[in-house]
Amino acid sequence: MTGFKNFVLRGNLVELAVAFIMGLAFATVVSATVALLMDIIGKIGGQPNFSSYTPKGISVGPWLTAVVSFLLLAAVVYFFIVVPYTKAKDKFFPAEETGTPADIALLEEIRDLLAAQSGRTPPV
Repeated sequence: MTGFKNFVLRGNLVELAVAFIMGLAFATVVSATVALLMDIIGKIGGQPNFSSYTPKGISVGPWLTAVVSFLLLAAVVYFFIVVPYTKAKDKFFPAEETGTPADIALLEEIRDLLAAQSGRTPPV
């Protein structure tokens, strides 16, 4: 039983499960938004389903429909998720100032102490 408990509690298993569940639920929202945009395109310019489009007998319609759907999906994800998320993250969790990492600062301090013990001036 201890092995199972360690497996379940180790790492980010719970966070990963929550992210997976939220991702599945969110995919439904994104798909519905894309369907809404495709319907709007259909109202403006006719049917947004290009499946029957076959110039010179070449069936490019399904591919064209998939490309348009993909581009709409990417636009929805970028403009309605990525951009607001990035702005909110920058507002509420500003990036920390970059400086010398703690391990490098510690090594520099050790170097300076060793240099001082040997009577040399530490390098700059």
